[in-house]
Amino acid sequence: MSDSGENLDPKGKQPAELDSDSSKGDSRGGFETLLGQMVVDHGMVTEQELLDCKQLLEKASESDRPRTLSEILFKEDYVTQRQLERLKRDFADERVSRRIPGYRIIRKLGEGAMAKVFLAKQISLDGLVAIKILPIKFSSNETFIERFYKEGRAAAKLNDQNIVGAYDVGKAGEHHYFVMEYVDGDTVYDRIKKARKLEESEAIDIVLQVASALKHAHSQGFIHRDIKPKNIMISSTGTVKLADLGLARAITDKEAAEAESGRAYGTPFYISPEQIRGQVDIGKQCDIYGLGATFYHMVTGRVPFEGKNPSEVMHRHLKSELKPPDHVNPDLGAGVSLIIEKMMAKKVPDRYQEVETLIEDLDAVVAGNMPIHARPVVDMQSVLSTIESQNQEPEIVRPAHEPGLMSNPLVIALLIGCILSVLLNVVLILISM
Repeated sequence: MSDSGENLDPKGKQPAELDSDSSKGDSRGGFETLLGQMVVDHGMVTEQELLDCKQLLEKASESDRPRTLSEILFKEDYVTQRQLERLKRDFADERVSRRIPGYRIIRKLGEGAMAKVFLAKQISLDGLVAIKILPIKFSSNETFIERFYKEGRAAAKLNDQNIVGAYDVGKAGEHHYFVMEYVDGDTVYDRIKKARKLEESEAIDIVLQVASALKHAHSQGFIHRDIKPKNIMISSTGTVKLADLGLARAITDKEAAEAESGRAYGTPFYISPEQIRGQVDIGKQCDIYGLGATFYHMVTGRVPFEGKNPSEVMHRHLKSELKPPDHVNPDLGAGVSLIIEKMMAKKVPDRYQEVETLIEDLDAVVAGNMPIHARPVVDMQSVLSTIESQNQEPEIVRPAHEPGLMSNPLVIALLIGCILSVLLNVVLILISM
């Protein structure tokens, strides 16, 4: 265990003591009571291994150690100290989530680095909602708290069928929570993971609905800044919902923009070049780029740029040429490929400036036509050079004459010799007559 980096008790191999409130195995459902099910749910032990540990615990006397299930699991090398602490935090989060006034927690839906999300029932209206809870480790961090409430405030100002709705934001004990619309369905990420890539028609439908959500958000003065497959939800009825406004910011919020200057906020696989540079003047076009990168991933089954680490991926967003999506997926229509390339243009002026023009192009492709605004990029300098070269008079190259035999001195000497010989013979014949 020591080579795993865990801190051990100096007196022996024992986990740190749990606080009295969470270690009680009473009817109130303390940590030790629920620990067995938690380690099985997390895949740390099998049902049989858990049973073996419980039997060891029953055989231990009151004076002997280990006295608790957590100590047995630790001693038998099923869990580390760090894993126990994480399980304890999970337990504490869930206990607090059950105390949020007006709601009854049903189950955990998922969790990320910044929050945990639970399915709950709103008691007053008898309806299902999703409750996002800031982890306890961030509950005293003002930066994370402000960002958490900022998401709630931003969502509350947006009212669109393609954006996850916000209902309430508040605090229960030491925990901060955000109540929002529950979407019964999956995410674009889930669909890509399952099918590798989506059909062109399905991807276009998703992008059109996200574009509609962005049209509303932009009209209200907000940019999302984190468009990606995991933040696009699809309900069981096919309605697309843009989620997670954790990085959303008012376009006119210069103070926030300057405070974040020089730092990259976003997800490396889908982040725009201007976000990578940490520019102050980031606008609506960053969302169009992120949606374009997501579109690319949907129809090709791969992200636009890959790398060994986030820095390398972001460097390629800045410097590497985008491989046209129809070169990756030959079955993709030329119109869709042109649209994605325009959405992901590295220079902001070369992109769609408004989602309205993007929607026009998508509608054109759906109707069986080519895009109106996305056109093939033509290098006019190369075209002009080609035309000029074709208009020039061809240069006629005449082969040089090869030297004849008469230019050879030896041939001339032999010829003269022959002539003299003939003349001499003629003279001799004349004399003999």
